[in-house]
Amino acid sequence: MKIGIIAPPWAPIPPDLYGGIEQAVDCECRGLVAAGHEVVLFTTGDSTCPVPSRWALEHSEGARIGFSVPELRHVLAAYDALEGCDIVHDHTMVGPVLHVEGGRPGVPVVTTIHGPLNVELLDIYTRIAATVPLIAISHAQLLDHHELPVEAVIHHGVDVDDFPIGAGDSDYCLYLGRMVAEKGAHRAIVAARKAGMKILLAGKMREPWETSYFQAEVEPLLGDDAQYLGEVPLEEKRRLLGGARATLFPIRWNEPFGLVMLESLSCGTPVLAFAEGAAPEVVADGRTGYLCRDESEMADALARIGDIDRAECRRDVEVRFSAERMAREHAELFQRVVSRRRQGRD
Repeated sequence: MKIGIIAPPWAPIPPDLYGGIEQAVDCECRGLVAAGHEVVLFTTGDSTCPVPSRWALEHSEGARIGFSVPELRHVLAAYDALEGCDIVHDHTMVGPVLHVEGGRPGVPVVTTIHGPLNVELLDIYTRIAATVPLIAISHAQLLDHHELPVEAVIHHGVDVDDFPIGAGDSDYCLYLGRMVAEKGAHRAIVAARKAGMKILLAGKMREPWETSYFQAEVEPLLGDDAQYLGEVPLEEKRRLLGGARATLFPIRWNEPFGLVMLESLSCGTPVLAFAEGAAPEVVADGRTGYLCRDESEMADALARIGDIDRAECRRDVEVRFSAERMAREHAELFQRVVSRRRQGRD
């Protein structure tokens, strides 16, 4: 198949720093090409994903994330550029809606629901689902919305070769994620301190609400045993993950997925997570980490983290969350959609 993929315009593919959607798009593109498909990625001009690419915007628009004008310009150019494809996988918010409301004929379009299904997003996806098949990224994402017609649940994947396995022989555990209350950096510090283990924290803090949370909840807890490193590039993230005894994921919300868990496990580093959102779909409790109820349980789990086999953590990703599996499941879905469209025309 010739598959067009539209990335959001907010970060390059792959991202320089934070960007879960962009990481997933990069993995999908490379996996589909490795499986023998022809892929055309519509992205921004600063992207380095090693597949044929097109763009209208020379640079990603991170400083204007959420603005309608750059996204509209990006999406309109994308659909013009991808007209000859068999199918388009659109990862933007605006694109699928334009496809439906504009009555664009021709190429079938699918989209992935990347965020939590709040009232606003649920309304949008319900309106377009009859025309644009929906992909969910976890079963947890659909927990309260079984009425939404979703074509498939496809977990994210990761290329484990991008994340060398580490020895985990350093003296710290790791928190890696955005500085927002629902992600729980402050809870990670409390759990690590209860266990008597040093913690390093790295993650995005660009928005005013992220800074406010950090100053109110995280900064007062910092010290010699709890250090914030800022937002780190990929190489530093790999080094930190490989050296960590464990990665802490103390979420208090219905997390749609959480790619950091796959990255950690790829490095052989166990994940300790609160049993919320998609964490139970990723962490094999007692085998690749521990699912905990609160900070005290997480501290207790840290004390026995040596019981987890780091090689098993990596094997589990290779089996359940590989780039190959992710690409195969997407290709199977694309083929179903294309076949239905052809049968409908016939």
